[in-house]
Amino acid sequence: MTELRALFLRLPDDVLLSHWSAAHVYGFAGQPDRVHVMVPAGLARPEISGVVTHEAVVPVLDPVLIGGIPVVPPARAAIDLAKLQRRLDAIATLDAALRVGVCDAADLAGEVCRHSGLKGVRQARELVPLADGRAACAQESHLRLMLFDGKLPSPEPQFWILDDEGVGRYRLDLAYPRHRVGLEYDGASHLEPMTFRRDRTRMNWLADRGWVMRYFTADDLYKHPAALLSTVRSLLS
Repeated sequence: MTELRALFLRLPDDVLLSHWSAAHVYGFAGQPDRVHVMVPAGLARPEISGVVTHEAVVPVLDPVLIGGIPVVPPARAAIDLAKLQRRLDAIATLDAALRVGVCDAADLAGEVCRHSGLKGVRQARELVPLADGRAACAQESHLRLMLFDGKLPSPEPQFWILDDEGVGRYRLDLAYPRHRVGLEYDGASHLEPMTFRRDRTRMNWLADRGWVMRYFTADDLYKHPAALLSTVRSLLS
């Protein structure tokens, strides 16, 4: 924050931290390689190395002061990104904003309404009702949106399976409880021997209780999405 405070001493009044930089401060995005700021409409954009300026076509309501830095509100940062990002990344951003608790669904819905007619708002408007703070990671958000876009029923994120005493035993990334079908994203950590053994124990426990599990990797999600959808569609039918 020290470097940001020094930067803002060089910027005109009413300039706000925005987009990826604001999302990072709020905790729902990684740190960008450049600083993103928002300049009021009609104000000359400062030219500073490492700084990306965006014009505030829609006025910013109620900026937030964080560590002495004026920042756009969290819902504004999320919607601005959802208008610019590719569709899969946009839903992951909206999910993450809800997950960290800096805004809620009503905040996102109210903010997106203010951007009517602007580039990218149609995508943001379509995705806001689909956003779910229960998503645990970006890949899970991507998978859920792929299923929706593939005209499949919406799965339940982070669904707990109870043991015989009614205590939560295992939590699934995505689940279709009525069909007893669970879907999981397998990252690199699942290849570690200890994790692999735990996964086998978990898989057997779920199978004994009638659950059918399918595990998808990054290759499945991003290189073979049609095959992924076909697999899930067959399980549900």
